[in-house]
Amino acid sequence: MKRNLLILSVVSVAAATETLIFNDDFNKLDLKTWQHELTLSGGGNWEFEWYVNNRSNSFTKDGVLYLKPTMTEDYIGTQQLQTGDLNIWGSSPADACTANAFYGCERNAAASGNVNNPIRSARLRTVNSFSFQYGRVEIKAQLPKGDWLWPAIWMLPKNNEFGNWPASGEIDIMESRGNDPNYQSGGHDTFASTLHWGPNWDQNRYPLTHKDYKHSTTLTSDFHTYGLYWDENGLYTYFDDPSHKVLEVDFKTQSFWQRGTFPSTFDNPWVGEPNAAPFNREFYLVLNLAVGGTSGYFPEGMGGKPWSDQSQRSVNEFWNARGAWQQTWKGDDSALKIDSIKVWKFDSAKNEEEVTFL
Repeated sequence: MKRNLLILSVVSVAAATETLIFNDDFNKLDLKTWQHELTLSGGGNWEFEWYVNNRSNSFTKDGVLYLKPTMTEDYIGTQQLQTGDLNIWGSSPADACTANAFYGCERNAAASGNVNNPIRSARLRTVNSFSFQYGRVEIKAQLPKGDWLWPAIWMLPKNNEFGNWPASGEIDIMESRGNDPNYQSGGHDTFASTLHWGPNWDQNRYPLTHKDYKHSTTLTSDFHTYGLYWDENGLYTYFDDPSHKVLEVDFKTQSFWQRGTFPSTFDNPWVGEPNAAPFNREFYLVLNLAVGGTSGYFPEGMGGKPWSDQSQRSVNEFWNARGAWQQTWKGDDSALKIDSIKVWKFDSAKNEEEVTFL
């Protein structure tokens, strides 16, 4: 009689676990969590919006956060827009201007020859309430539809430990454009993920860590998940599911200084740091809806762009063409909508017993 021998092999394996450390389902707009940025600065790109704290531009409805553009003219009147002084310095901590660069706290249309920022919108951040180093992020969002809208979900360093931007890094999980899908640089069926890094603003090597994703249809009709996985070995962004990766950046094989091949006239801001630097510090969340700008995000000569980045009157050119682009903004369809944001931290690996039958 033949006997079968059953052998049990017990193997110790490491199983990574996660703990939820941030969760906002936007049943309300919690201003203890989200600080409004209040500025005319245009995000450093001479964008055309004025970031405000107003429930016409940032509000929740049915458990969804809306960041929605409106016309400044409707709020301050035509004369103030075209010739007036716009002073937003504020008089208390709650309404103080948050960024003075690029004339961000006061603009005078008559003196500059340009209309004051013609669009009002919103930019929210968790810099004073929440930041984290390494983990997984998922944002369930529906993108806006409308020409020259620029929605973004991204992260900035809590402390610029390696120097001013971009030396301390920037993580863009999702950036898109509200233009139609036939727009040559990608419309509302496309988004990109990007890392910004370099020893100086003019040495930003973001093209080396940038990836576009084109969906089979518009991203404006349904909610999708925009995710980030980030640890000391690398990071990747993903769409809807972690297996559907968009941008992948490996930290193990080389440092960002090696990756960037910078001129010898610059010093390495990450000297003595692991390869992950500058992406090895705490970052906070940023949500915003920008409009236009002169940084090249909307390239010249594409899609009937009504302004030139080289013009001293680019904002006037944009505003004078409102008869064309304003009709593409359809109420709440032009808003960036956020259904939820969740962040998990990685716990220490735990040992589990795996039983194998041989």
